[in-house]
Amino acid sequence: MRWDALFEDMEAQLASERLLGLESEISERARVEIAGIATSDRLRGALGQKIDVKLRSGSVVSGALSHVGSEWVVLDEGRHQWLVPTAAALTYQGLSRQARADQSKRPQRPGLASALRTLARDRAELAVHLLGLVPEGTMMGGVIDRVGRDHFDLAVMLPGEVRRSGNVVSVATVPFQSLAALRSLR
Repeated sequence: MRWDALFEDMEAQLASERLLGLESEISERARVEIAGIATSDRLRGALGQKIDVKLRSGSVVSGALSHVGSEWVVLDEGRHQWLVPTAAALTYQGLSRQARADQSKRPQRPGLASALRTLARDRAELAVHLLGLVPEGTMMGGVIDRVGRDHFDLAVMLPGEVRRSGNVVSVATVPFQSLAALRSLR
C-alpha cells in the first residue's frame, strides 16, 4: 500500500515536469515567433483601423490606416490623407496584436521615393510638414516638382494657387530625412 502512494506521487511529479516542460517550450516558441515580427507586419495587421502616429517633430497624426509601403504609411483623416515616412514615426498607438506578412508578389514594396514620384506626377497640392527645432516643426504648402534618390523639390505656392511658374514663391529642396509628414490639401 505504501508503494502505491509512492508510485502515484512519482507519476504525479513526472506529469507535472512534463507539463512544465511543454509550457516552457510553448513560451519559447512564442518568443521566437514574436521576435520575427516586423513593425510593417504589425501595421499591415492594422489596415483599416484608426491609429495615432506620434512624429519625431512632436506632433500626432491620426486616421484610418489605409496603405503600408516599405518606408511609409498612409492615414485617411476625413477628406484628407497623410503620408508618413516610417523613419519620422516615434510611436504608433492603436495597433492590434495582429500581424500580417507581406503577401505581395513584388520583390519589394514601393519606397518613399516611389510614393513621392506618384504625388509629383499627379501634381497634388500638399502641406509638407518638416522636422524642426520647435515641437511643431515647420510646414510649407506646394506641389512636388522632382524627386531624387534622397530628396525632393517642392514648388512653394500660396494656398489655393495652381502650379504655374508665375505662382511659385520659391523652390525648396527637402531631404527625406527632414520630412515629418505630407498632408493632402484637397
